[in-house]
Amino acid sequence: MNDAPEVLTRVQSGVGRITLNRPKALHALNKAMCEAMTTALLSWRDDPAVKSVLIDHAGERGFCAGGDIRMIAESGAGDAAEARAFFLTEYRLNHLMFEYPKPITAIVDGIVMGGGVGISEPAEVRIATERTTYAMPETGIGLFPDVGGGWFLSRLPGETGTWLALTGARLKAADTVFLGIHSHYLPSDALEAFHAILKTDPAHPADVADGLEDDPGEPPIEPHVEAIDRLFAHDRVEAIFAALEAEGTEWALAQLSTLRTKSPQSLKVTLRQLRLGRDMPDFAANMAMEYRLGGRVVRTHDFQEGVRSVIVDKDGQPKWRPDSLAGVSDADIETLFAPLPADQEWTHLD
Repeated sequence: MNDAPEVLTRVQSGVGRITLNRPKALHALNKAMCEAMTTALLSWRDDPAVKSVLIDHAGERGFCAGGDIRMIAESGAGDAAEARAFFLTEYRLNHLMFEYPKPITAIVDGIVMGGGVGISEPAEVRIATERTTYAMPETGIGLFPDVGGGWFLSRLPGETGTWLALTGARLKAADTVFLGIHSHYLPSDALEAFHAILKTDPAHPADVADGLEDDPGEPPIEPHVEAIDRLFAHDRVEAIFAALEAEGTEWALAQLSTLRTKSPQSLKVTLRQLRLGRDMPDFAANMAMEYRLGGRVVRTHDFQEGVRSVIVDKDGQPKWRPDSLAGVSDADIETLFAPLPADQEWTHLD
């Protein structure tokens, strides 16, 4: 039996180190892992010995593939109490990182999806490598891009965040750095040098990364940005489908084909989430919105069916209900976004 902690925390040469240590699960986050990170960050916040924080992972398979989806689905099949408790803790961690008074560096060397995005996007320094694969694939499992997706994705250039959120497209470092998702590109063989130099200047990780950064190459998405900004600018998913069909290019039709495999409910929830998130007054308001959504969406047919199809049975044949955009009414979506009773709303840590 492996008794190693799922999160390793320590202070080294003025740097508070957080290492995700659940490699067999691609470091998928659970409540205890979020609590361990929160405890460390709170203890370092006012500690003068800690100049900055660095988050990385053990092993080479990936930074963090998301949250513990099986647990969330099992909870959602019942009263969703355990899922809501996880979201409360996870979103508080996301907000704590977003408001943190000291620089945070996230080394996203490998797969970074879902919950992994939530603990890397708030960082000041976000380092991608040649092994980085980024995605927010939630519409394919009947969910939505939470952990701050309503805030971060809606603030990417033009409508690229809308495209990413709806299609679940996977990006490599050239694209993520081009779009500003990640702040620096370092080849993985430069990470050792980054750690070494950071020990000599722990208060200024951005300067250290600036001195080592390399060129990730031409971004494959660049030729399509103009089309993305036009075709994904609509406020209704039906209008995006129609625009892609009318465009008729090979690329546009490929996006449409991808979107048709996603949960219609999730597509409508996600587009509304991003449009609302774009105008939120602060990150906390966005997280409160996503917390309302999270506790409700995990109890829906589409989330349960998406997890069955992708994670449990792995047949890739989800039976969405409703199975068309027309079947998802505006009233259905409004219900998912409705405020909670005051004593059940999400609140951030002090």
